[in-house]
Amino acid sequence: MSSSRDAQPIVRGVVQFPANTTRVVDADEEVFLLYTELAARKAADGSGGFRGLGHIDSHEDVLNITLNLGAVNASGKPGDAATQDQPGKDAHKKKARSKRSDVEQTLEVEILQDKTALRSRKGDTGSVVWHTSVDFAQAVLRQLHAKNTTGLLNPEHLATSHVIELGAGTGLLAVVLAPFTRHYTVTDIDDLVPLIRKNIARNHANPLGAPPKRRSSFSPPPSSSNITAAPLDWIEIRNASASLRGKLVPAEPADLLLVVDCIYHPSLIPPLLSTIDYLAVPGRTAVLVVVELRAEDVVREFLQGWLDLSPAGGWEIWSIGGFLEGPYAIWIGWKHTKAEGMS
Repeated sequence: MSSSRDAQPIVRGVVQFPANTTRVVDADEEVFLLYTELAARKAADGSGGFRGLGHIDSHEDVLNITLNLGAVNASGKPGDAATQDQPGKDAHKKKARSKRSDVEQTLEVEILQDKTALRSRKGDTGSVVWHTSVDFAQAVLRQLHAKNTTGLLNPEHLATSHVIELGAGTGLLAVVLAPFTRHYTVTDIDDLVPLIRKNIARNHANPLGAPPKRRSSFSPPPSSSNITAAPLDWIEIRNASASLRGKLVPAEPADLLLVVDCIYHPSLIPPLLSTIDYLAVPGRTAVLVVVELRAEDVVREFLQGWLDLSPAGGWEIWSIGGFLEGPYAIWIGWKHTKAEGMS
């Protein structure tokens, strides 16, 4: 029997599972563990207060967002944490040199918000930026910046992948992640597509949206030509006939289906699950769901609904622990082909 160090990581398409990953087979158990851990974390750091729904600042028309990408050393390469932590008599000197030479790199983006729509358009929560998108973007970018080949998203595979994002809101994730993909399709309801397109154009005028004089040395090839912003209504997909559904979704299948902070209203859970199930190609599409832990019953309803798809669609669902700090859950879904079967 091989040791855990020698064990090969579980891979589902573009996604590589971290060590702290468990299979989800019972929604009640998973939700109990998530909220127990959340309560313990709040008790430990004293953050027992509710921070609101989770938007950054709904009073501003433009948000200037700074993402911390981690340190690079004097040679311009990402800092090597493993080297800094090596034991021995020179370890302290190495750490001291590292602190002097490593420089934190940041990425700055400007995101337009539609604060009027948030208040006047019923059910419109996507017109402002939410904490979940910012925290997830920073965590992924830090791994990509470090060229981490064992990170959550394999950079080489991602570079050849088509990503479809559901419920993208302002389009922040498309702005910062699209340069690492072959093609990025960013979707939301029709009313939000103009806002998404404005943010893409605004930030890709300069590489990754950073002003030239303050630009990070972190520089994947900038391009807006690999981004498509299009309307995609989950309710329409759920209600459409089988023959019509294909006309409502992107023509090219997704290698990665990204669903970030879309689980908040019970009425949207069935159409969201129908959309995920329809867009996920067996044996090809990894589904990455990130949710802020708000209403426990809503989270449970979504997860139970996803698990209930398993007998018909051959789904497996995994819980990713330790990737994001904060009140979040991350799940990876994978639909097996008939040849693969359920592992």
